[in-house]
Amino acid sequence: MVFKKMLGALGIGGPSVDTVLSAPGAQPGGVLTGQVNLVGGNSDVEIEHVSLSLVTRMEIESGDSDHSAVGEFHKVAVSGPMRLAEGQQTSLPFQIVLPWETPITAVYNQPLRGMVMGVRTEVSIARAVDKGDLDPIQVHPLPVQQRILDAFTQLGFVFKSADLEYGQVYGVHQTLPFYQEIEFFPPQQFAGTINEVELTLVTNPQTVQVILEFDKRGGLFRSGQDSFGRYTVAHADADTTDWVRVVEGWVQQALTQRQSMFGGHGGGFGGGFGQGGFQQGGFGQGGYGHSGHHGGHRSGGSGMAGMAMGAVGGLAAGYVASEMLEEVFEGDEGDEGGDEEA
Repeated sequence: MVFKKMLGALGIGGPSVDTVLSAPGAQPGGVLTGQVNLVGGNSDVEIEHVSLSLVTRMEIESGDSDHSAVGEFHKVAVSGPMRLAEGQQTSLPFQIVLPWETPITAVYNQPLRGMVMGVRTEVSIARAVDKGDLDPIQVHPLPVQQRILDAFTQLGFVFKSADLEYGQVYGVHQTLPFYQEIEFFPPQQFAGTINEVELTLVTNPQTVQVILEFDKRGGLFRSGQDSFGRYTVAHADADTTDWVRVVEGWVQQALTQRQSMFGGHGGGFGGGFGQGGFQQGGFGQGGYGHSGHHGGHRSGGSGMAGMAMGAVGGLAAGYVASEMLEEVFEGDEGDEGGDEEA
């Protein structure tokens, strides 16, 4: 078993930690389980606490530009004060209940390009906190989320990218400081009419709020306006609904509203959508070449039904600069002293 030696914050000869997940993923509202394995160092130590945090990457709007940042959005305690003797080995079991709003990071077990998430282990000894051990996780769609994604691809929409936007969707209750945007290129018959469609799913134990947005740069989607398209679906309807028909109706309604406000042609469905079908892995690395933020169409006062882009609960202080992204998510063994065999 490989342990990460905590050399940075806790000093050479300090204890080692290795977090082991029972399974690498779960669904929103589901439970991640596992254990934190500790091995004592060269002397006895008094551990103040052991905790685990969910860490992800998001886009933050700053003036006329966006930048990437990572940070914690959910934290659970694994252990309070405890004594770890020299060379002692101990395992601490844990459970992490994923918030219902946890964004999707994998579809059909394929990574959703543009999304990254992990569990970070924090150990505190004598007020020195080590945040060295980071384990990637996958968050899989709930049944109703999967049905909606499948319907979009069956109607001919092509996955473009996904990311997280720091802030809140206007008029939608949120418990997390960000929302997810899953972007699609529209079917061929809408070429020249709409450039992209953005899908946001804000989930709670009973329902999913579905927000559709078309070409934000058109100026339509500002605070207080609902013409972008917002719908509520129940988890219980996942297997009893014709989701292709429902999603087609949502898109038609949004385009009709767009046409009535701006004039011209709204696209229409007279020719029908292309029935491309959902290919497993199509949201991951199989043939979709774009990843990362969609940049270039967000401005200060607009976006996602009028984003309230102010600080949310002071959580902005928990995010680190974008140049640290690779260090956080790909490991920083050079700073932490590397891995050692226990």
